[in-house]
Formats: sequence, structure tokens, C-alpha cells
Amino acid sequence: MSLELASILVLVALFVIATFVSVHMGALALMATFLFGTFVLGEDADTLLSGFPADLFLILVGVTYLFALAKDNGTVDWLVHVLVKAVGGRIALIPWVFFVVTALLSGFGSVVPAAIAIIAPIGMGFARRYDIRPLLMGLMIINGATAGGFSPLSIFGTITNQVVERNDLPGSPVLLFLASFAFNFLLGLICYFLFGGRDLLGKRDMGHGLEDVHGTDVDDQARDSGGTGSGAHQKVPRNDPQRRAARRSLQTTMVKDEDIDEQVTTLDRNRIVTLIGLIVLAVMVVPPLNQDVGFTAICIAVIISFFSPKVSKGAVSKIAWPTVLLICGIVTYVELMKRLGTIDWLGNLVAGMGAPLFAALLICFIGAVVSAFASTTGILGALIPLAVPFLLTGSVGEIGLIIALAISSSVVDSSPFSTSGALVVANSPEEQRDQVFKQLMRWGFSMVLIAPIVTWLIFVVPGWG
Repeated sequence: MSLELASILVLVALFVIATFVSVHMGALALMATFLFGTFVLGEDADTLLSGFPADLFLILVGVTYLFALAKDNGTVDWLVHVLVKAVGGRIALIPWVFFVVTALLSGFGSVVPAAIAIIAPIGMGFARRYDIRPLLMGLMIINGATAGGFSPLSIFGTITNQVVERNDLPGSPVLLFLASFAFNFLLGLICYFLFGGRDLLGKRDMGHGLEDVHGTDVDDQARDSGGTGSGAHQKVPRNDPQRRAARRSLQTTMVKDEDIDEQVTTLDRNRIVTLIGLIVLAVMVVPPLNQDVGFTAICIAVIISFFSPKVSKGAVSKIAWPTVLLICGIVTYVELMKRLGTIDWLGNLVAGMGAPLFAALLICFIGAVVSAFASTTGILGALIPLAVPFLLTGSVGEIGLIIALAISSSVVDSSPFSTSGALVVANSPEEQRDQVFKQLMRWGFSMVLIAPIVTWLIFVVPGWG
């Protein structure tokens, strides 16, 4: 058995073991990296650690730390209030607002994970408050960012178009962008109706709870029927005897009797500082500054902490540490596979096939599978040159395959092992984080199977280009 095949089998074993045994998959992946790298490949610790995704670690830690502060001091709640007013309280439009916002950010040059890092925490604030499924909100944000990700100004688009140009292949930057946007928009529609969007139709927040189209208070209906309500405004009346008893049993000092879930509708000094920090983050991570998202987020979070040390005290504990370990462990092992040459080995096997259409399909599958665990940017730069030998034969349409490969490698970013999916998991409500991880894993891997086939049928088989 070759080492390349052995490394693939080890990766499969990681998923199988973590699925059926209560062992953290990230810790398991780090152990596999150490054992396989040390005793099979003979690598030293420095080489093993060279595959640790320090940039991804910083992004996950920095962004979740920053938005933990923003949540604790009420800034996220204030943003939720303002943005809901902007859509007239129409709950059904909220997921689409975030689709458009992230598409604009990535389309004008923000790295896709950076756009998601900025928007996901705010989107999850909406999801919590208005009982929008975190899976729906997360996928709409990811799809929106990916929809704008291949514009001629964007990072993905620039990388793809440069690789095409360097290899003297025909390309169409505008067609690449429009095809990706249309595919992700349709994907957004599917997600919307599959994962609870229809339940939001007709519901509005008029400033005093959720109402349906007839103006009936949804929460009152739920309480009258013994249910729990449809929105996050499911509040126990302030004069409820059980609530008063519960409050008195938990405290020994007199406090103002107000609802702890009441909306934040005003700005104070800490929220203004936090808003300025978020704006600075958005400006710093896009061209021409292009600063690192993780470092920038941590610096801004530390500065905010100086203004509100009491509020900031518990923010570090709210960093999604289990998610950080999980994602970093898996990516570290995938980097070992890349050093071993497993990815190139797979690509060369495919490129050497005699059936160009089938080879094109396999390259799209390789792009989807690897990108679900690793950097989409790196995959786009590696697989397009890999396809050059038979692209130059004219057996398949060059533009069609490039579009299919680009879409197949990017829509799988919803995988929780990709940066985009990891950010959604990290910013989901803690009590739902495991569920969101499993749901994104199912959806992400369904994209690994479906996206290459669909894009191959639409763009490659007809011979585009």
C-alpha cells in the first residue's frame, strides 16, 4: 500500500472513530498527525507544526472573542434592533438581507472568510432573537459570501483569473462571476425553503413582539395554547408570580425588575467604541490594507476591553475553544497529506486518464473534497494548473471546466471543517453548536457529492468555452 493511500485511509478512520466513539475529532486528528508524521514519514515536531493553521486559529479566536465582547456589552443587540427596523420588521427578509450584505463585502474585495467573520455573529444574533434556525442563517451568509466571491474584484475571482491567464487558457471573468452568483442564489433559495424560511413568511416584529400578517401576537397565541412561541421574544410576563419567586430565590439584593432579554435600542460609550472597532475591522481586512483578520480582531478586542474591563472579564471563556481544536486538528492533518503529496497524487491519477469528460468530473470532485477541509484559495491555485494538460487538448471546454471547478471548490465552504463553516459553528448559540456542526457536516458533504455533478452537467458536458 502506498503512503498516499494510507494517509487517505487514516483520514477516513478519523471520521469513523469520532462518529462512534466519544473522542474529540480535533484531538484525534492531532494524534494522527503526530503518529503518522513521526513514525511513518520521519518528520520532526517543527515540520509537523508547520501544517498547523495559525491563521485559521487566529481568525476563530479573534473573531469569536471580539463578538463575545460585542454581545456582552449590547452592541450586537443594538445592531439587531437597527437592522430589523431597516427591513420593516419583516422576519422573512432577514436571511436575505445577510445574503446580500455578505455578497457585497466579498464582491468588493473582502476575503470570503473575512466577510463571514464580520457578518456571522450579527446574523446569529438575529437568529437567536427571532427563532430563525441557525443552520438557515449560517448557510445564507456563506452562500452570499460565496456568491460575491468570484467577482473580478474579489480574492477568489482574482486568483482564478490570474491562474487562467498565466497558463494561457481562455477565460471569462464576468461569466465566472455571474455563473457563481446565480448558482449560489439558487442554492440560497433551496436552503431558505428547506430549513425553515417558509415558517417566517408573514411574521413581523412591530417593536413589541412577533406578529403574523393578521396582527396577532404570536407569543400570546403560543402561551394560550401551551406552546413556546415562534420567536425569540418569548417572554414570561413581568408580573408572573413564578418569575418573581425565581428572581428572589436567586438574588439577595434589590435590582430593577426588568426583562433581561429586553432589546437594546440605545448607544452608550462601550457600544460606540465597539461599533467603531467593527467598522475598523471591516476596513482593515479589505484592499488596499489587507490586514490579517485574526490579528486585527484580537487587537480591536483588547482595545475594547480597556474601555469596559468589567464587561470584558468573561469574554475569553466564550471563545469557541472546542471548535478551534476541532478545525485546527483536522486542517493540520490535511496539511500533512499535502506535504506527503497525496493531493498531487490524486490529481495526477485523474489527469492521466484517457476519458477527458470523466477526468473533468473527477477533478471537480477532488476540488470539492479537499476544499471542504482546506483552503479554497489554495485549491483554486493548484487544481486549475493540474487540469491544463487535457484542457489544452480541446477535449473539454476550458471556460466551462474552470467555472465548474471554481463553484465545486467554493460551495463546499459550508463544511464545518472549512473556515466559513467553522465560523458559523463558532458563532452559533452554545447549546446548539453541536447540532449546527452536524447539520453543516451533512449539508457540506452533500455539496461535495452534488455540486461537482451538477456543475459538470451544466458547464462541462455542453462544452462551454
